Amino acid sequence: MISKADIKRVRSLGSKKQRELSGLFVVEGEKMVAEALASGFDVEDVYRIEDIGEEAMGRISQLNSPSPALAVVRIPAPPSESEIDALIASRPLCLALDSVRDPGNLGTIVRIADWFGIDAVFASRDTVELYNPKTVQATMGAIFRRKVIYCDLPSVAGRFQKAGMPVYGTFLDGRDIYSEVLQPEGLIVMGSESNGIGADMAAKVTSRLFIPPYPRNAVGSESLNVAIATAVTCALFRK
Repeated sequence: MISKADIKRVRSLGSKKQRELSGLFVVEGEKMVAEALASGFDVEDVYRIEDIGEEAMGRISQLNSPSPALAVVRIPAPPSESEIDALIASRPLCLALDSVRDPGNLGTIVRIADWFGIDAVFASRDTVELYNPKTVQATMGAIFRRKVIYCDLPSVAGRFQKAGMPVYGTFLDGRDIYSEVLQPEGLIVMGSESNGIGADMAAKVTSRLFIPPYPRNAVGSESLNVAIATAVTCALFRK
């Protein structure tokens, strides 16, 4: 069974403020709950529809249709500066998200990073919150396998440069990504859905890239969705 107090507590985790105060977030769905339990994250509670009933599950669910299982999971501590230093010293290939605001896009990008073995995702502090329910669901479990590190992006980009690694960025005036030699290490910056990469981060980019349309002189969509552009870019880096 589930008490009224627990229903209130779980429901409150739909609020960013309550997630920050409690240090907890919610995952829903049999697959997501199974991944949470297998991940090493601290799972505080698991509720199943056969145990608490459809009506109670509907009250605690953040989804339009309540799923068969829901878990309350503790938000892990962010990596320390020494852990970030060790990550950069390993000469990784990482993503950097500059002001990505849509929760579905962020979740999809984390899933893309997981698929292509991207070592970590750095995010500007004004990027949408990772533990937003829509973001969590969009990761399809990748949230338990890929680190998302909120930070001062220009500073992190500078640390990659200091370590002798390139900082790539996607721009409409960049060089054709299909003809560029792409290194297996460095930082790939993706900009916001509406404004692209901001001036502070653009100044840190050492290689400006562009995904051309087909045919190359086509007049059509103004740009690609940031998650789709990330998928294309990661695929080409891993080619």
